[in-house]
Amino acid sequence: MPMRLPLLLATVCWVSIIQFAVAEPRHAISMHGDPVLPPDYAHLPYVNPDAPKGGRIVLGETGSFDSLNPFILKGTAPWGMRAHVFESLMGRSWDEPFTLYGLLAESIETPPDRAWVAFTLRREARFSDGSPVTVEDVIFSHEILAEKGLPGFRTTGAKVSAIIQTGPRSLRFEFAQPDRELALIIGLRPILKKADWAGRDFAASSLRPPIGSGAYLVGPLEAGRFIEFRRNPDYWGRDLPLMRGRANLDIIRYEFFRTADARFEAFRAGIVMLAREGDPARWDTAYDFAAAREGRIRRARIPHGRPTGMHGFVMNTRRALFADWRVREAMILAFNFTWINQRLNGSAFPRIPSYFGNSGLGMRPGPADAAVEALLAPFRSTALPGVFEGYALPQGTADGTDRLALRQAARLLREAGWEVRDGVLRNADGQPFGFEIMLRPTDSEAVANIYADGLARLGIEARVRIVDTAQHSARRDSYDFDMMVNAWGLSLSPGNEQAFYWGSLGRAVEGTRNYMGAADPAIDAMIETLVTARDGAEFTAAARALDRLLMAGRYVVPFWYAPESWIAHDARLAFPQPTPLYGDWIGFMPDVWWWQDLAQ
Repeated sequence: MPMRLPLLLATVCWVSIIQFAVAEPRHAISMHGDPVLPPDYAHLPYVNPDAPKGGRIVLGETGSFDSLNPFILKGTAPWGMRAHVFESLMGRSWDEPFTLYGLLAESIETPPDRAWVAFTLRREARFSDGSPVTVEDVIFSHEILAEKGLPGFRTTGAKVSAIIQTGPRSLRFEFAQPDRELALIIGLRPILKKADWAGRDFAASSLRPPIGSGAYLVGPLEAGRFIEFRRNPDYWGRDLPLMRGRANLDIIRYEFFRTADARFEAFRAGIVMLAREGDPARWDTAYDFAAAREGRIRRARIPHGRPTGMHGFVMNTRRALFADWRVREAMILAFNFTWINQRLNGSAFPRIPSYFGNSGLGMRPGPADAAVEALLAPFRSTALPGVFEGYALPQGTADGTDRLALRQAARLLREAGWEVRDGVLRNADGQPFGFEIMLRPTDSEAVANIYADGLARLGIEARVRIVDTAQHSARRDSYDFDMMVNAWGLSLSPGNEQAFYWGSLGRAVEGTRNYMGAADPAIDAMIETLVTARDGAEFTAAARALDRLLMAGRYVVPFWYAPESWIAHDARLAFPQPTPLYGDWIGFMPDVWWWQDLAQ
């Protein structure tokens, strides 16, 4: 035995040496495979590298804001704060499923097993006040976000066992557990200026403009009404390949409106310069106004290759009413998709088939294939119907009453202990089946009312209630609702954020996006496989298995999706072709748009 100890130590040391020897600094990193762009790339493929600088864009938002800190639970910050003011060590290319290229960091280094990740900062990286971005700032950012930031930051922070400064401009993050995505997540964490937060409570909501390193500075604002971001003429990264052709507009202004209708009227009046349209009837008929007829407004269709995500009525399974999967299936059967889609959309949109539908990550029809079944096999005894054999949504009928679906729903409700008495669905104790559908002002009241009418045929009272944005956010984040409308946008690179969306921890911890209250060990296991998969095949199988579990869980009554985005915009605004793989998504508008003077 004693003779083996030196050999063991030598082996450990040799493995460590090999691991560090294999790892080498690179300009980019991908979740799987190699980055598409080489070290000497000139610009991203979906930008106009010669786009002129100047001009402005005014965008419309619904809701309000009362904070400029987008990284904490308290308060509501404008979306543009994270997008325009702050930067990360690495930046995404939205033409690849999940690849990062150097931004504040000139290089990234990680071993094959991704047990750690190291970064070297650029000498030229600067905050907007001219001070250099330092290793101390990076460490502070990760520590304060892990301690006082949003739950997602805390989850990531718990997976980091140590942060070590390895040189004047370099540092290494060591991980407490295997996680192939963690290196990329660390690369995308926002970097804050430590001195800017000295003596301040990071967790307190505030309208004080923070210092960032991004291309824009916070300009004039009025809480709840508007905020401007102004391009920093001294922005340090303007000549980086990753930033070439981006951040072209001098001013990005967000105007806030109470309702989507008010926002659209502001667009028609020329106050707002761009409108994303989701109503087929309005797209066909409502753009016949002077500015559109005279060519001052243009319309564009932007295709995309991203997953459908999920959008629909979310049932809160923390409520006893929705704890039984048979009840949730009845709720889904009562939603006559064909009839509702025809009435509201002119049948223009297909139904969301699953969370990762419209992509190679989505579950396939029928029984699970061998790779997916192997991942799900340990959970066969607790799997809900549909996980292994397949699950498909009902499509409904065009006559307004899908009698077959309603009969199936009534049968499931009886099996779950609910019977109709005197026209009211009641349980064995005589309690009626009733609940509230919580809506924001921007949610479709028409969809909820039609759905409530369908539920009434089953003896269910669904009360539609519209609440203001602040109340909705507070109730949503504390899971204080029966049913509400929510949308999850999903990417081609699902990973750690999936635990934030439907991991078991979120059933009890407030502030996650697990609004349905899912708590399934099988879901947790598939998320774990996603983040540790060593190749594309295993990754795809895990995503498809997760998709099956979420659909068979029957947590959401799915709506429809748009295979392309419809945008109407001021003709003085232009965007490059081709558009990125993700289409009209993060990193597209207003990031790569520019202003063109049509008078010249």
